[in-house]
Amino acid sequence: MKKIKSINEEQGDCSKMLFAIQDTLDLISGKWKIKVVGVLLYGKKNFTDLQHRIDGLGAKMLSKELQELEINGLLTRTVNATKPITVTYELTPYGHTLEPIIMSLANWGMEHRQKIIGR
Repeated sequence: MKKIKSINEEQGDCSKMLFAIQDTLDLISGKWKIKVVGVLLYGKKNFTDLQHRIDGLGAKMLSKELQELEINGLLTRTVNATKPITVTYELTPYGHTLEPIIMSLANWGMEHRQKIIGR
């Protein structure tokens, strides 16, 4: 038999869910972070590759976003012993946990675009 929740329990569950959603949005919000993660889902990239694949993203902003994603454990930065020195960025296993979320957002966005403007 399913337990019927009290109003307080439901409000508590809702609050927990809203806090979790806000934590996620704080981590991937903004114009660029989710796009950077989206590109890195396809494999490691260097700084220039990322900048070329994300239209309108400047070097200073990309650097800032990469640092924040690294601090939060979503990507790793590897300095390669090449001449000239190159740096590559790659999603961590934890960063890859965002894949189903990003793919769901992309699918919803394509459906929404088609529904609204028929493209």
